[in-house]
Amino acid sequence: MTEVRDIANAPRLGFGRTAVAVIGYAVAMAYLEAAVVVYLQTALSAKVGAVFPLLPADETTGLIAIEAGREAATIAMIAAVGVLAGRTWLERLAWGAVVFGVWDIGYYAWLYVFSGWPPTLGTPDILFLLPVPWVGPVWSPMAVSAALVGVGLAAASAIRRGRVISIARWHLAAGLGGGLLVILSYTLDAGRLIEGGMPGPYPWPVFAAGMLVALVAAADALRRAVGSSHPKDG
Repeated sequence: MTEVRDIANAPRLGFGRTAVAVIGYAVAMAYLEAAVVVYLQTALSAKVGAVFPLLPADETTGLIAIEAGREAATIAMIAAVGVLAGRTWLERLAWGAVVFGVWDIGYYAWLYVFSGWPPTLGTPDILFLLPVPWVGPVWSPMAVSAALVGVGLAAASAIRRGRVISIARWHLAAGLGGGLLVILSYTLDAGRLIEGGMPGPYPWPVFAAGMLVALVAAADALRRAVGSSHPKDG
């Protein structure tokens, strides 16, 4: 009983060790997903990264359902790590952002190591399938992910130092609005893709506007954080 009680009362990991554990998990998760993609496309005798044009819906109904489940499972795995690593809803969200960002960047990095794809950061890729296909050059999700990692680590570090981050209504509105603009940049070509066409020029100004709006809001919220600058734990 004494040993069980001691474990229950043991201090939680400090920021540095938590960051190492979370990032390590995300890198391993990225490795696993990249390996699965290579295995599947090799088994299907398909070239890794060859996703355009999309197959007709009647040929992929079962695969779309499986893919939707895989995407949901991925989000659940990311959310679970955020819940376990954080103590408040904002810290959990911050760690979830870190996992998502490292996983996404790591996925493309491992895929390149395994197969040489993507050949350039401008290579278009299918990012999501629901409710319509999302498509964009590889650099764009990597830019989003880098922002998530940076903001997530900054927020988690501030919270662990005892600082209070207040989210104003305009911060929330700007974050959601910026995110919607980024999503819009990915889905403007959905109709063409569904009809079996190739993606057109990427509307990067829409993407850039969304990123700018969201990052300005995040930076302002972090700048206004108040409270102690001393870590709460070791």
